[in-house]
Amino acid sequence: MHADYVIVGAGSAGCAMAYRLAEAGRRVTVIEHGGSDAGPFIQMPGALSYPMNMGLYDWGFSTEPEPHLDGRRLATPRGKVIGGSSSINGMVYVRGHARDFDTWAAMGADGWSYADVLPYFKRMEASHGGSGPEFRGTAGPLHITRGPRSNPLFDAFIKAGEQAGYPVTSDYNGQRQEGFGPFEATIWKGRRWSAANAYLKPAMAGGNVQVVRGFARRVVLEGTRAVGVEIEANGQVQVIRAGREVILAASSINSPKLLMLSGIGPADHLREHGIAVVADRKGVGANLQDHLEIYMQFAAKQPITLYKYWNLPGKAWVGAQWLLTGKGLGASNQFEACAFIRSKAGIEYPDIQYHFLPIAVRYDGKGVAAGHGFQAHVGPMRSKSRGSVTLRSGNPGDAPVIRFNYMSHPDDWDEFRSCIRLTREVFGQAAMQPHVKHEIQPGEAVQTDAEIDAFIRQHAESAYHPCGTARMGRASDPMAVVDPEARVIGVEGLRVADSSIFPQVTNGNLNAPSIMVGEKAADHILGRAPLPASNLEPWINPNWRTAQR
Repeated sequence: MHADYVIVGAGSAGCAMAYRLAEAGRRVTVIEHGGSDAGPFIQMPGALSYPMNMGLYDWGFSTEPEPHLDGRRLATPRGKVIGGSSSINGMVYVRGHARDFDTWAAMGADGWSYADVLPYFKRMEASHGGSGPEFRGTAGPLHITRGPRSNPLFDAFIKAGEQAGYPVTSDYNGQRQEGFGPFEATIWKGRRWSAANAYLKPAMAGGNVQVVRGFARRVVLEGTRAVGVEIEANGQVQVIRAGREVILAASSINSPKLLMLSGIGPADHLREHGIAVVADRKGVGANLQDHLEIYMQFAAKQPITLYKYWNLPGKAWVGAQWLLTGKGLGASNQFEACAFIRSKAGIEYPDIQYHFLPIAVRYDGKGVAAGHGFQAHVGPMRSKSRGSVTLRSGNPGDAPVIRFNYMSHPDDWDEFRSCIRLTREVFGQAAMQPHVKHEIQPGEAVQTDAEIDAFIRQHAESAYHPCGTARMGRASDPMAVVDPEARVIGVEGLRVADSSIFPQVTNGNLNAPSIMVGEKAADHILGRAPLPASNLEPWINPNWRTAQR
């Protein structure tokens, strides 16, 4: 099939772009190294800890030893499957705060303020249970739902937040993010509603999109113009040519790697690996950001947690119920309550996020606490630490070098200490008294700054939200990689459109803003005028300058 556009990566942004380009009558080839997303490990929401730990679905990346985290190597899962990371993530749906996008615009991403991106969030959404059509979309491809919150722990957590003096928000993806409330998820009719299910499969059914399975090695350039992508498939190297443009949507790890292998990146680094320099862009691979979090775990007084199912018969029962009915515990990701709060007065909008989970277990499914318990994942939203993705060699088959430099900025330590102390206050409220037996982790003995810092070094984990490695900005900015239309600066016929282009990490989980980037980039690729800007304003706590809550 002759393709107008070749997209590398069938992930969150890539699937959205393929859908919109095909809808406009363009012919699209999507290159994906991974295979099918069929089967219960991906499609059953309750099985979320499995696919991100399976080499069949995950690239298996990890960081270099992180110097501020006791030299630990942290896992960096990225989806290697149809749907990309939307097929292996926790299915949590968070747009980000309005001020995140206003910050993008202030950093040089002209046309990406909240007023500009809100229409794209609305276009992509089919919101079920949100705050209504003013702020939410109701007819888009991406179904957004809420769990039943049938376990009393979810509402107890929200009530405890209210008792601690925080607001309650009915829709953190609507006008008001700040507060405690119900979580939203990309789950529809009991199944994971990945970008593959929402966008790619309908687009393929229309006949204008084909998926080619192969390992992308580099972008093929003629002079400074991208004309195709070199892939390895079935032991053979071939070139998939693009009639109009090549678009990289291969993740914030693989997109900068592909740019550098193609001669686009920091000139000295490219020469070090024997790669001819096509465009000297110092920002390629720089500006790497993520969210770190810790699991605040508590033993439960009542045997009402998911621990009762954390055994072979229990898992078999949950799985069988889901397979037969599409319902039950397997139809939820079990993240059904959340919060976004500010750590102190003088912070304009939330800088701490909570995921509440009615079991005490690591996100990767390992290390379940012995006995009934529950936990809150908590971490700061806007770390000032920055890392990088660089080449290990000029060989496309070698994994890149990933250094986040987690906790390298002193402010990160203050913010994390606040997370722990504020969380303890919430779980000390009357609403949690029937449920909290004692604190498992960090443990009540961990109180001083030094003790908390030692715990963070040993136990902080990635929330798996890497971004920023091909930053969007003005063409005059030497650290920008793409312009505000996602075009690679200094190269023709090549764009990057995924979480790589985020100038700064957004509040919360990154799947929703990554899909939004694909939606908006599609209009730029098609040469269309952007959707009309919104004049809606977000809710900001009127006392933010003087009050923490």
